[in-house]
Amino acid sequence: MSTSPPPARIAAWVFDAYGTLFDVHSLAVIAEHQAPGKGAELSRLWRTKQLEYTWLSSLMATKPREDFAAVTSKALDYAIATLDLPWGDEARAQLIAAYRSLTPFADARVALLALAGRPRWILSNGTLAMLEPLVRASALEPLLDGVLSVDAAGTFKPAPRVYQLAVDQLGLAPAQIGFVSANGWDATGAKAFGLTTFWINRGSQPVERHGPPPDFIVASLAELPALIAD
Repeated sequence: MSTSPPPARIAAWVFDAYGTLFDVHSLAVIAEHQAPGKGAELSRLWRTKQLEYTWLSSLMATKPREDFAAVTSKALDYAIATLDLPWGDEARAQLIAAYRSLTPFADARVALLALAGRPRWILSNGTLAMLEPLVRASALEPLLDGVLSVDAAGTFKPAPRVYQLAVDQLGLAPAQIGFVSANGWDATGAKAFGLTTFWINRGSQPVERHGPPPDFIVASLAELPALIAD
């Protein structure tokens, strides 16, 4: 279902990576093997704290700035400590490495294929050292034109200068760029900047209240092609 019925005129697509194209909770299988009965809980806590640390890092303007790899590592340490898991370095390293081979969502390839003909980029909190191996390990690499990391902006989403990276790369007005994210806060941040936003609301969550709502709300990436004008 869309919040704005008229089709959007989109000249290029920009996708969030973690949680949108790639399932961050696919690593819960590894976590469950290492900590039976706690894998899903660990995955949820790790992701929650990971995002929280990106926001805190941006607000605190910590110097030197820690990138997403460092934030992800510290968030995992917090989750391990919270659940009181007796893990050594090897178990921890396996989970960190899993971020380079997350499973793409089933609807990701279908959507990217259907949207061919317009540039398709990733804009992510992740570092290029995390994102490039992840894309290469998936079947999505031939369907993407490039990857942008927030590191080039020196901060994390939803800072406006992160979304400006897409405008600078593509040479388009913000409204001509279709920004796709399954993270409601990210879609709201992109809309506040001026991008045309598509929120993939897989969990039927309420719309965020801290900013403007996204232009379109759908339950699957596969619904995107029907929302755009030729």
